[in-house]
Amino acid sequence: MSNHIQQPIFIAGPCVIESQELLETVAQEIVRINEALQIQIVFKASFDKANRTSLRSFRGPGLEKGLQMLAQIKEHYGLKITTDIHESYQAEAVAEVCDILQIPAFLCRQTDLLVAASRTGRIVNIKKAQFLSGHDMRFPVEKALESGAKEVWLTERGNSFGYNNLVVDFRNIPDMKEIVPTVIMDCTHSVQRPGGGNGSTSGDRKFVPAMAKAAKAFGATGYFFEVHPTPDQGLSDGPNMLELHKLESLIKELL
Repeated sequence: MSNHIQQPIFIAGPCVIESQELLETVAQEIVRINEALQIQIVFKASFDKANRTSLRSFRGPGLEKGLQMLAQIKEHYGLKITTDIHESYQAEAVAEVCDILQIPAFLCRQTDLLVAASRTGRIVNIKKAQFLSGHDMRFPVEKALESGAKEVWLTERGNSFGYNNLVVDFRNIPDMKEIVPTVIMDCTHSVQRPGGGNGSTSGDRKFVPAMAKAAKAFGATGYFFEVHPTPDQGLSDGPNMLELHKLESLIKELL
């Protein structure tokens, strides 16, 4: 009888595409970790942060340029790629480059967005809204499956807890595993303090490893980390991003 345990899914990358140089730096480290630990980390970065707190916040290079940059990473490093889409028209173009289409938490009930993503035939990873329970996610999943999605993942990222704060109810993980087999823990967005930075989102990255380990105890099948070589200089989500050099040791602990 085989006792092979399914290896967890890992997703990592900078919050937003700041430059090709940043993407290369992170991709090189991900390739090194993949080879060292015999795993397959999926590379993630956003071409547009469409729901930044302030109009003055950096958003990214946009759809066309961003996809060119991600395609270059895919080609050069052979990594699987994921990114988030915010509008239905983006799904088709993104699916040509990305293996997994991510639906942002705020938009997880947007029917047209779910339908468009599902019709591409790519894996659809739906992030659970900050205002929904794990059980509530069966409805977005139904929309995706009925629209032709072949595989749907769900991602836990915390719930709104009063103003400027999130809290994670880890019971959402087993609840969502009753809906789909793949449930990812977003270990970095869940330490955010939304809008808590005087015009930007703040947070506390020191809790990231504990979020990951608690999620493992509750049966998470994957982990998502936003990483950056110098997170405090990051142009989006800096306070929550994990230092790139800490990624390997954390993954080792989870394995």
